[in-house]
Amino acid sequence: MAKSDAAAGEKQKVTLKKFFKNNFGFLFILPWLIGFCIFKLYPFASSLYYSFTDYNLFKGVSKFGLFNYESVFHTAKIMKSFSVTFRYAFITVPLKLVFSLFIAYILNFKIRGVNFFRTAYYIPSILGGSVAIAVLWKAVFRDEGLLNTALGFIGIQGPSWLSDPHYALYVICLLRVWQFGSAMIIFLAALKGVPMDLYEAAALDGAGKWRQFFSVTVPLITPVIFYNLVTQLVQAFQEFNGAYIITQGGPRNSTTLISLLIYNSAFKSYNMGAASAMAWVLFVILMAMTGIAFASQKHWVYYSDEDGK
Repeated sequence: MAKSDAAAGEKQKVTLKKFFKNNFGFLFILPWLIGFCIFKLYPFASSLYYSFTDYNLFKGVSKFGLFNYESVFHTAKIMKSFSVTFRYAFITVPLKLVFSLFIAYILNFKIRGVNFFRTAYYIPSILGGSVAIAVLWKAVFRDEGLLNTALGFIGIQGPSWLSDPHYALYVICLLRVWQFGSAMIIFLAALKGVPMDLYEAAALDGAGKWRQFFSVTVPLITPVIFYNLVTQLVQAFQEFNGAYIITQGGPRNSTTLISLLIYNSAFKSYNMGAASAMAWVLFVILMAMTGIAFASQKHWVYYSDEDGK
């Protein structure tokens, strides 16, 4: 009996040793797993739960139901916020992609001081999301700011950029477009990968620079265009700093992006249930738009290998 118990114990030790040996890698990702569960998975699941409640930070939960989601689609302020967010995204994303591709195409040529220009154009992407830049942007576009002062020198009366609903959103959009550096760097890397012999062959056929760009360059970098499109779209729908710091959502809610409305609902009105419901509606919208983008890529994204099609 003692011998069989010892054999069983030895076998268990061997099994445990084999288990730890085969799964030793989990020890290295354990800190990430713990952080993911605490700071990602738990908030993700709890926000879904709270979206079906009237959870208040100070009063707790008193009822359950779909009333938060009904409120999202029947409250004019919330629907206007979603409309403003869509306008913001559909203005900034195309402009940012076109502008960043244009600058990357220019910087792909061998010109004097090109490394300096690449660095200079990338700096706004690093600084643009900071609070300091948003404060500076506000100082430039306020009624007596730098822009209106400069316009005054040439006899032009500048408008109220931040207090006029017709201009305020475009000021926020301009800040977003100004942060084109990250997309530019990705485009530049893609342009470096286009074979030069294709340009030479196109030139021999009589194609000019513009014809080469649209017939050679653009088709070969469509996977990168698709990547930048999806990432920039997601980032645009999550924009917060500009609207919060520069205009605080005004004037007349013309710059109240949905992320700002979620923040106000959660941390000013303390209505975490409504904020969670709006966040989940935004999540579903982003998932749907991303799905549409992925479904559409077979019609316009060119992959050089069969497996990528």
